[in-house]
Amino acid sequence: METSVPYQKMYAILCGALSDSVELLDAEKIEEAKQTLLSALERTETLYIDAE
Repeated sequence: METSVPYQKMYAILCGALSDSVELLDAEKIEEAKQTLLSALERTETLYIDAE
């Protein structure tokens, strides 16, 4: 059985994290921005791996 990769969901997660991170960086909250990006990366990697 073939499972499709949820690219649209992955895209939405990453774009949301990028937007949030830009706002955090503007507020000089560098560590929070970094954690936001890392969390999004982990979430999208999990979605990709689970779809295979």
